[in-house]
Amino acid sequence: MRHTLPIAPQFYVTAPQPCPYLDGRYERKLFTALPGDNAVRLNDALSKQGFRRSQNVLYRPSCADCTACLSARIRVADFEPSRSQRRTIRRNSYLRREATSPWATEDQYALFRRYLDSRHSDGGMADMDIFEFAAMIEETPVKSRVIEYVAPPSELDGRRALTAVCLTDVLDDGVSMVYSFYDPDKVGDSLGTYIILDHVEIARAAGLPYVYLGYWVPGSRKMGYKANFTAVEIYKSGRWQPIGDPADHTGETHPLSVDPIAEQVARITLPEARPVR
Repeated sequence: MRHTLPIAPQFYVTAPQPCPYLDGRYERKLFTALPGDNAVRLNDALSKQGFRRSQNVLYRPSCADCTACLSARIRVADFEPSRSQRRTIRRNSYLRREATSPWATEDQYALFRRYLDSRHSDGGMADMDIFEFAAMIEETPVKSRVIEYVAPPSELDGRRALTAVCLTDVLDDGVSMVYSFYDPDKVGDSLGTYIILDHVEIARAAGLPYVYLGYWVPGSRKMGYKANFTAVEIYKSGRWQPIGDPADHTGETHPLSVDPIAEQVARITLPEARPVR
């Protein structure tokens, strides 16, 4: 006799906290746990609906009076690098890509600390110690990889130079860039842009149609760069759509523009029930 097991995760809302992207506003997140047996299917399904993974949790912005954060992804088949992006590729062509299992190392943490201290010293991760860093990298119930970008060994000491790192999830329709960081001394090399460009190539080689970039926030200097890529889509009003002119997305900040939490949850499409004997 065949039965089905429903996949019915519980959704929760965080308490409001100061928004890291828009001054004077407060953020709130809708989130759910990633259960072991159904983690992959749930991660695939909710990533298509604007959710992001952090360790064993999926979350999506659900602020009380703002809908400015928009999930963004690149359509790989339609992507064409700009002239400046082609220069970025050439500038960083000396780097060697190494994909590893999600395992944290001291070299990664040292680079991560330098990156935070230089660029995000007042952010939510500023106090993250090596154990919390290891949890961010290693606590994943889905298929994840650590993509390292390494410079050739130095002629002085023969050691490899870890230059950039990206924690990447492999979805059924793309790769999701969970978190990336890089050498802050090489800011002129546009390493953040280069990591995205290389992930387009990773997805293309794997036959995957999308690169998920996380959230694009109109009006935020920290997140504005994501609109500089061609073939970008955003998840808005319950569907993926071309970004078009970034100026058209100023970010809704009126309280009446936000649907109640219960309605937001009711519209989430969950994976189909799994048949079992």
